[in-house]
Amino acid sequence: MDDTLLLTATVALLVGLGAGWAVQSALTRRKLVREQSFFGLPEGSECVLVTHRDSSSAQWSIPRHDALALLGLASVVENCGAHPEVAPHDTGLQGFGARTEFCVGDPTAHRRLAAHMSNLLPGVTVHPGDAAGAGRGTFTVGGTAYRMEPGAVEYVLLARLTAGEGDRPVFLAAGQRPVTHRAAVRHLVRNRARLARKYGAGGQFCLLLKVVNSQAYGPDVVELVADVTKAAIAPAELKGQHRAAA
Repeated sequence: MDDTLLLTATVALLVGLGAGWAVQSALTRRKLVREQSFFGLPEGSECVLVTHRDSSSAQWSIPRHDALALLGLASVVENCGAHPEVAPHDTGLQGFGARTEFCVGDPTAHRRLAAHMSNLLPGVTVHPGDAAGAGRGTFTVGGTAYRMEPGAVEYVLLARLTAGEGDRPVFLAAGQRPVTHRAAVRHLVRNRARLARKYGAGGQFCLLLKVVNSQAYGPDVVELVADVTKAAIAPAELKGQHRAAA
């Protein structure tokens, strides 16, 4: 009798473990599929990571914070089972929509990022700065200007946009300084599950983030200023402003 009870309990335990494993596997698979759909990265697909060159280097190299941002994106790409290509911003690339694109950099120096912002975010203007460089990189969205205080308060736009020939999204991390690009990518990677649930596989968004005291904390302290999607996608209303030039 005792042996029968022991056998029954063992079988029940094994069945329970098997059912639990199956449920956990299904949940993990569902999470992966949602992530692949959000990033437009099905198994075996290709994507491109576009960055600008380090102007202080004679050869093509990537600024430190941008390189670290790309590493963060590479982990997402690998998790989705996709294959990345890294391309400089001034290399002729195909149109967008055929494959997922991650565009990271300063829109006053990054040609492809500036072109995307001009075409896809017409409600955002980026000031190129005066002759002395004052005001360079200031964002104006919905009539409000966001000017950086280097090392203290800096802004970055994080966007997911869909347009072009295919249905693959374009992700933009457009910031005022390299540390903000890394902060935006970190925000995207850390909050990808929540963003995927909120916006889905076909949704668009443009978030304005503020990086606080980067001189002391680097990209670690980030605040969401506002979801500026509606204002950013609509054409700019104010005159006398400079849009990001392609």
